[in-house]
Amino acid sequence: MKRLAVIGGGAWGTALSIVLAPRFERVRLWVYEEDVAQRMQANRENDAYLPGFQVPERVSVTSDLRIALEDAEVVLSVMPSHHVRRVYARMLPSLTESMIFVSATKGLEVHTILRMSEIIRSVDGRFPLQVAALSGPTFAKEVARGEPTALVVASPDDDLNRRIQAAFSGPSFRLYTSPDPIGVEIGGAIKNVIAIGSGVIHGMGFGHNVTAALITRGLAEITRLAVAMGGRAQTLAGLAGLGDLVLTCTGELSRNRMVGIELARGRKLDEIVGSMRMVAEGIKTTDAAVELARRFSVEMPITEQMYQMLYHAVSPREAIQRLMERSLKEE
Repeated sequence: MKRLAVIGGGAWGTALSIVLAPRFERVRLWVYEEDVAQRMQANRENDAYLPGFQVPERVSVTSDLRIALEDAEVVLSVMPSHHVRRVYARMLPSLTESMIFVSATKGLEVHTILRMSEIIRSVDGRFPLQVAALSGPTFAKEVARGEPTALVVASPDDDLNRRIQAAFSGPSFRLYTSPDPIGVEIGGAIKNVIAIGSGVIHGMGFGHNVTAALITRGLAEITRLAVAMGGRAQTLAGLAGLGDLVLTCTGELSRNRMVGIELARGRKLDEIVGSMRMVAEGIKTTDAAVELARRFSVEMPITEQMYQMLYHAVSPREAIQRLMERSLKEE
């Protein structure tokens, strides 16, 4: 595989373009905003989403989807979850049966409750698509700096997984394979919900004890949901589960954690979202996660309280108090 199209020019898409540029003969990065794309072409820097990092000359930047996808062998989609269906619908005329699709978006579609790989498959019914999910503990800035990074690529097709693994892996970017896209995608999506709770805890001035408890119990409810949906419990003990959860709940670069911190400090959600250039996926995912929990009859108390806090004006302090006052039970 020699030709890569990266669809989505935010911080994560730009970082992936930087780290994968040496692995492909040609990389094209599609950026939605035409002005951002033009500046990137001229200055080789994404000043809007990932300032301070040089985009290699091998990466061609465009705001034209047709140009980005022309002759691509691998399509790596990195747009926000609520844009995936719309962007893939626009991509339809340029998609071919031979293309390999890798979804690096972490989230759920709110109204359909679909995972990202399911959306991609549902958009084009002309032929079966080769789709895999890419997830793991990653902050864009650290990946762009070339710091060692480990992720998981997941699909039921082991040959597809190994081809992507071989194409993407390099000196600082290591991929493991998994046959469990359900577990990988659910882990990548719901960890953002738990991270909002971690931010609330930090913003309220609590220490490490409660953070560790939240991460542990958060992992338990993510695992329950993934298994109920057909995923594997061991997947959630790995990079796309525990690894990503720990990073997002404790890292200073976590946007979802920051949302929780600001809520605990008394700011309104609309004000917080309005001040952010980049998307905090956990806000929309919380709504979808609650619906999934109801659909699969899975108990997810942390997720439920984050939903009450985000959508029904329950205060952060009351949400934490409700969790602590739940009926006592065996772990």
